[in-house]
Parts: sequence; structure tokens; C-alpha cells
Amino acid sequence: MTATDPTRALSLVDQQLDASLDRLFALLRIPSISTQPDHAEDCRRTARWLSDDLAGLGFESAVRETPGLPIVVAHHRQTGGAQIGSARRPHVLFYGHYDVQPVDPIELWTSGPFDPVMQDGPDGERWIVARGASDDKGQVMTFIEALRAIRAADGTYPLDVTVLLEGEEESGGPSLRPFLDANRDELRADIALVCDTNMLDGGVPAITTMLRGLVGEEITISCADRDLHSGLYGNAARNPLHLLVDVLASLRDETGRITLPGFYDGVEDPPASVRAEWAHLGDDAALLGPVGLSIPAGEQGYTALEQTWARPTCEINGITGGYGGEGFKTVLPAKAQAKVSFRMVAGQDPDKVRAAFRAHVRARIPSDCSVDFHEHGGSRASALPIDGAELKAALGALTAEWGKEAAVIGSGGSIPVVKDLQEALGMDSLLIGFAKSDDRIHSPNEKYDLTSFHKGTRSWVRVLYALAE
Repeated sequence: MTATDPTRALSLVDQQLDASLDRLFALLRIPSISTQPDHAEDCRRTARWLSDDLAGLGFESAVRETPGLPIVVAHHRQTGGAQIGSARRPHVLFYGHYDVQPVDPIELWTSGPFDPVMQDGPDGERWIVARGASDDKGQVMTFIEALRAIRAADGTYPLDVTVLLEGEEESGGPSLRPFLDANRDELRADIALVCDTNMLDGGVPAITTMLRGLVGEEITISCADRDLHSGLYGNAARNPLHLLVDVLASLRDETGRITLPGFYDGVEDPPASVRAEWAHLGDDAALLGPVGLSIPAGEQGYTALEQTWARPTCEINGITGGYGGEGFKTVLPAKAQAKVSFRMVAGQDPDKVRAAFRAHVRARIPSDCSVDFHEHGGSRASALPIDGAELKAALGALTAEWGKEAAVIGSGGSIPVVKDLQEALGMDSLLIGFAKSDDRIHSPNEKYDLTSFHKGTRSWVRVLYALAE
């Protein structure tokens, strides 16, 4: 057996599955809800639990204070910059988060949110049910349990490992970026490993290499100085709701393209080889059918999958104004509001997109009316080179474990930490997750498949040995 042979560690993962579940259940019992101040001490208790567990695996581990909730940092580095053969010893940084979402509405849970249980799923799969089972405690523990098995098998690890676990991911992560900036020399590694994403349907393992960025804007259009009677003022007085919907409708043309000047600057299509691979992952019906739709919207000439993974978008997330209660009220409202978000791809600048949007709106507001803007965050998109050695090694490891060709995919969502790691530490990230689309994260009865936990742990064993080579 060589230093990069996972056989014994994989066997130990299987043998120790019950003990691994006991540790996961102990972690799930702590109600680490970061958005609720009453649970601040629970979050700190979770951080201490994780730090102590990592210390027991030979890591130099500490709970590090921030202006908000603490961050766990743990290192296992071979002394003196040791080498494996003639090559420098690789170094990975694993990122996860220990905080969870609130549990409301509590009455919809079939068991206690922080009283984890095993349930039988309709397809014969066993489910771990609890808040945080999938997002992100279950995913974090797949990595920690992989470390435990490797250490038991070999007495050490085949590469240097840093673990970074934050406690504010579900509340916007305000402390993370300053912490990364202040500790960049300590935290910098060759590549980051992030376990907060999904597999594909059918149990196909996947590595997410593209994440979209985000710009959020709230606009308020004001016209008259008070609500008006629609019979006495209709037609003559400007209706801010009419004005608002006209402005919003002008954001796209008849082909679905976004009309902001310069919006597509820097946007490139994925390589033809990647688009061909995606074509085999599912058609438009596979994405839209489960939500009761069948006709793709958005830009013409792109599949539904391509539109969500590789194309930028503009979406209206909410419109308010006038009377929305029961009955009827014939009123011209004084104000109308809308929330608008842009998902951006690599090459786009969120500041330029925000400025273009505001200029577009202002140009359509009459001189006797006004518009106010309220910013709701912004982040750049990120993309991992698809020809990197680490990516190829990880894909091979996942394929070996699951017996299905691992896929390179994109994500329509945004994970700001990936861009933070890129900008603050100069590191790309491999996003390897074992969640499923039906895990009900952020909802009652959140679950994590037992297979995801077991084979996810085995997957990390294979990935770490593969990266060590």
C-alpha cells in the first residue's frame, strides 16, 4: 500500500458508518441558527464542538473570534515544508459552514428540527432528517469523517489540509471576507474545496465550475404627493404602477435579450465541448417539467440549462403598490416599488450593471416624478478552468466511487465565498457536493440521503488521495 492508496481508509469508512452517524447526529442537535440572536451561544457551542473534533484528528484547531460569530480554523501541515518524492506537498483548504436556517413554520415538521431521525424515503432510500442535515452540517461531516478514516488508516494525511468553517453563511457572511483579508498568509493554499452543492439527478456526481454573480436592486417610483381617486384623476395624473411596469417591461426585448447598454460586455459562451456535454444532462422538460412548465423563456437560441448555468439574466422578484387587500379600492397610488435582480456570468462587472440599470430607469421617469434606489448586495461570478489538473483528478475520483461519469456543471445560483476565496486568497475552488434537489434545504423536514453521507465520505477519501498525487 502506497501513501496515496485509499483502500484501507475506504474500508474504515464502511466499518465506522454507525459511529460517524452518531457524531453527525450530535452536531445536528445543536440549534446553530445564525440569524436569531437567541441562538448565538448555540452557534459558539457548535464552533467549539467542531474545533474539538478536529483537534482530536491531529489538527491545530482554534475557535477564532470575529465581530460576529466565530470562525473555526484548523491546520494539519507536515513540518518543514516536507516533500512527497521530489514534488512539493499539496495543500488544500476545505470550506463549509456550521450555521443553519430558522425552522419556521415549525408545525410542518414531522419530527423535531433539532432531534435528528432516520426515515424511509419513498424510493427505498434512508433519509437523515433534521435542520442542517444537508445544508451544511451533513456535507461538512462527510469531509471530517473522511479525514478520520484516512488518519486511522495511515496515521497522517497524504497532503496538507486547512479547514475553515464559518458561522454566518445563512446570515450574509459579514465577517468572512474581512477575516480572509486579515489572515490571507495563514489561509492561502493550492486550491479550495467547498461542499455546499448538489449532485445531478440519478445519483450522478458533479463538480460545479461556474457560479453566477448577483446584483440586487429595489426601486421606488413616486408620482403624486398622495393616493388619488381614480375617477377624479385617472388619465390626467401619472399612475406610478403603469410607469413601473413599462420600465420593467423595457428591460428585455422580444427575443429575451436584456436591453441595458453594455450588459453583455465580456460575456462568452461555454466551449462547444462543454455545451455538448450539457446536452446529455437533460432537456428543457427535465428542468421545467417538475415545476409545471414546458416552454423555455429567456434568450432564444439557448437551452433552459444553458440559460441558468451560463447566461446572465434579469428577473423581477416582486412588485408592490396601490391597494392589495380584500375587496376593491379605486385608487391611483402615490408610489410603486419593485425588486429586481441580475444574475451575472464571468466577465461582467456588478458595478457597471447596477449603474446601467439605474441609468435605464432614470431615463424613463418624467420630470414631475422621481425614483429612488436601494441596493441589495452584489457579487461577481466565478469560473474554474475546465482543464486544470486538480479538476481532472477530482472528476476521476468521483467517477471511481459512484460508478457513473462525473459531470462538470454550472449553477444558476451564487456562492459569494467562492469569489471571496478567489479575490482574497488567489485560490480557485472545487465545488463538490452530495446534496440532492429534493433535500428541502431552508424548508421544513430538511433531509440528507444516507447514501449521500456514506458515499460522500468515501468520495472525499478518494479525492484527497487523488489530489495528493
